[in-house]
Formats: sequence, structure tokens, C-alpha cells
Amino acid sequence: MNQTNSEGRLHMVKRGVMAGLPIMLGYLPIALTYGVLANQSGMTTVELTLMSVLVFAGAAQFLAVGMVAAGTGMVEIIIATFVLNFRHFVMSLSFVNRLKHIALRAKLPLTLGLTDETFTVSALYRKEDKEDYGAYFYTALILTAYVSWVGGSFAGGVLGDIMPARLSESMGVALYSMFIGLLVPSVRKHYRIALIAIAAMVINYVCQSFGMNQGWAIVIGTVAGGFSGIWILKGEEEEE
Repeated sequence: MNQTNSEGRLHMVKRGVMAGLPIMLGYLPIALTYGVLANQSGMTTVELTLMSVLVFAGAAQFLAVGMVAAGTGMVEIIIATFVLNFRHFVMSLSFVNRLKHIALRAKLPLTLGLTDETFTVSALYRKEDKEDYGAYFYTALILTAYVSWVGGSFAGGVLGDIMPARLSESMGVALYSMFIGLLVPSVRKHYRIALIAIAAMVINYVCQSFGMNQGWAIVIGTVAGGFSGIWILKGEEEEE
């Protein structure tokens, strides 16, 4: 019986790792870029790796690195990343409610490893929730993504120390490319989202024009721009 249980757990772990491989392949180059940019901003390899261990949120970490490079204070960085990652509360609630056959004590720790990618992929594998040892499948899926992100970040930090300065500086464009990449798919579905991004940009620019600290300008632009979506997207719904 014990051997059968062990085989069942191992089988689900293998399936979870296989499901997480596409995420791993996508994470590694982004994590390497993050590590190089974080190193370039003045963070040590230990610090940038620890951020990946504790935060595990690509967009938030790229934002934080940009703010660190700009000399932004810790309070502004925490608020900005909190606002950017607020969607994780919604994803966690959805994840917990979707997996009805897995014990709550197993689901709650898994929510700490949710990202846009792990949440999306886990939603594609719903039948595993009803199978024996389903929790092992989702744990392996999330850990595969997590280990690749942390490992890639560490490798990027090491490469940042030995990589030619010109090459590492050229990777700074990845920060802007990543956020544009996150924005474009949403704009294609709802064009008014572009207006929200423009509103946040304008608010940020106005705040800095009046001499406000760059960190607080980013925070206010992010929050005010987000709230503007209440009215902007409402207008789109009325048109539909």
C-alpha cells in the first residue's frame, strides 16, 4: 500500500514538472535579464536573489529594480509593488475556490507561488484537482516555475559581474519591453486600457514637473491611473 501511495505521489510530481516546463523555458531568459539589471543597479547577487526568493513577481521586481536605480526610497518601492501586485489577491481567491477537492491547508501555501503564468497553466489542468494526490501536481508545477525564476535570477547576478558593461547596459531595454509586452495584449482586447496607461504616464509627468520625488510620482501615477480605469472602462462597457 505504501509503495502504491509513493508511486502515485511521484507520478503526480512528474506530471506537475512537465506542465511547468513551458513556464521554466519562459522564465529563464527573463530572470537572467532581471539579475543582470539588478546587479547593474547596485544590488548584490545575494540581495537580488533574495528578492526573487521572497517576492517571486517578475513585473514587480523589474519595477523595484528601476526604482532602486533611480534612488527611490523603500516606502515608495513597497507601495508601488503592492499596487502592481494587488491582482494576486483576486488570483489567490479564484485558485482556492477552483480546487474544491484539495484540502485548504494544502491550497493556502500554494497561493504564495501564484504568478500570472502559474495561475493560467493551473487553470488548464483542472481534472488533476479530482485525482488522488492532486496537491502534489500543483505543488510540482509551481515549484518548477519558482526554482527556475530564483535560479535564473542568481545566474543573472553572477553574469552581471563578468559581462561587458556595454552588453549589460543594453539589456536595460528589457525593462520597458516587458511592460509594453504586458500592456499590448490588454490593449488589443480593450483599447481604452491604453487611455489608462496614458493617464498614469501624464500624472507621473505632472507630479515630477512640480518637483515631486520620482518614487512618489510613480506611486501616485500608478494609483491614480488605476482608479481612472473605473470611469474609462465603464464608458467602454456602456458602448457595448
